[in-house]
This record gives sequence, C-alpha cells and structure tokens, in this order.
Amino acid sequence: MNVVNHVFPSPEQFQAFFGSAEDGPFVMVNLLKFREKAAYEDGSEPELSGREAYNRYGVEVAKLVKALGGQIRYSGAVTGLMIGEIEEMWDAVALAEYPSLAAFQKMALSPEMHAIEHHRKAGLAGQLNIRTKPGPGV
Repeated sequence: MNVVNHVFPSPEQFQAFFGSAEDGPFVMVNLLKFREKAAYEDGSEPELSGREAYNRYGVEVAKLVKALGGQIRYSGAVTGLMIGEIEEMWDAVALAEYPSLAAFQKMALSPEMHAIEHHRKAGLAGQLNIRTKPGPGV
C-alpha cells in the first residue's frame, strides 16, 4: 500500500469524487499531518505552529458544516498505531458528517470556504480524506 498525503485533490480526484452518484449522508475521515511551523503565503504569523493555523480553519469550518446540516463527529490527536506500518504517523484525525455530496461540494466551493482556506493551507503538510458510509446495522 502506497500512502501519499496531499493538501488539495488533483483535478482528476476532484472530478471522480464529485462525479460519483449521490447516495445521501456520509462521514469524511480526515487524517491530518501538520507542518511544524505555519506557512502563510504572505509570511505572516511565523510564530504559529501548523496545528495552531489549522485549528483556526477547524473552528470556522465546523460552523460551515453545521450550517449545511452536518456535524463534526470527532476530532483528536493521533497517539499510537496498533496494527500495520506506516512511514510517518498522522498528527490528528477528524470525522465530519455531511448530509449529501451536493452539500459538501457547495461548502467546498463557497466563498466562505475560500475565505478560511489559507489557514488550512498554512497548517497542513498533507492529509487523506476518506469518504465513508455506515455499514449494515449501524
């Protein structure tokens, strides 16, 4: 298994993700790797850690998720690995529930998201976003 963190999806990933069939609510698993120091494009706030910059994004994106009818289900630091091997551990995991693919896309492309995305970009070294659906009986 090859694991590669990215901050933004490639155009092909974006098309494939948002081009898939609408099938209702889903939970996005976010595996997050932070920069040691925040890297704002304008050079501002060099004293911030990547985690601190991303937390600014997280506070605001939680409001956007709630406004579209979703919710942040969980957010926390990664503290260990029980099974498997990876070259480098993620720093945090967040679970965000969205009511639909259309709602997620609307949020992702919104001016409000654009206004806060610089914190995400400054804070993240990379991430994985994994779309999930509940299994039977859940």
